Amino acid sequence: MRLDKFLKLSRLIKRRTEAKKACQGGYVKINDKIAKAGDEIKISDQIEIEFKDRFLMVEIIQIPEGNISIHQASSLYRIIKEIKKVEPN
Repeated sequence: MRLDKFLKLSRLIKRRTEAKKACQGGYVKINDKIAKAGDEIKISDQIEIEFKDRFLMVEIIQIPEGNISIHQASSLYRIIKEIKKVEPN
């Protein structure tokens, strides 16, 4: 499955176009390598996402066959690390 589609289905990023922009901006990595939106992902891959307010690292534990419900989305990955950024005063 394409990375941008997985990010959208897993609800890690709300829209596929936003996922593509994040990849183009270099904010997404797969296994410590800067990722492209069309990169294929597989189970046990680690995805790192640099958001404005936080850093998130997850491990893929399941790849969906099609569309899934909101309740099932979080079962696709396991959070390894989440760091909230603190804005300086």
